[in-house]
Amino acid sequence: MLSLFKSPRFSDPQLGMLERSRGLWRGYVTLYPGVTVPLALTGTHTEPDQAALCAASDLIAQFPSLRMLIEKALFDHYEPYAQALPTGEQEVTGEPLPKLTDPSEVWPHVSPVFVSVTPLSGVLTTELGIAVAWDEEHTLGARFQAGKFVELCGSVLSP
Repeated sequence: MLSLFKSPRFSDPQLGMLERSRGLWRGYVTLYPGVTVPLALTGTHTEPDQAALCAASDLIAQFPSLRMLIEKALFDHYEPYAQALPTGEQEVTGEPLPKLTDPSEVWPHVSPVFVSVTPLSGVLTTELGIAVAWDEEHTLGARFQAGKFVELCGSVLSP
């Protein structure tokens, strides 16, 4: 009886197999070699939103060119932590704070954790969730709208 209300699977040539769960279409995407993360897309009961499918595909295709924007935003987020540590404003918990001097050095200290494409304040927004070594309490969100980087949000929830 429950199968009558279950959404059929959806196969996308670029994003693979998607299944509807908890109100979103879910699957996995590989951002770059060795890094595969959960994917969540908005859509109807019967299929993912076409614009959301395109936005997710665009993020993956454009990720190499977006890396520099993302690493710059992550480095800008890192700097206050690095500046606060010597003054005692920031206490050391867990692993020691990495010593970064350039935005390109962030990648060994970050872990992408999800990609979502959902409306945010009425605008379709692609969000790349990122865990960082210097802020263990929060998952950061690199947000994109219409393929353009908008902001790095300091605390997001996994969809």
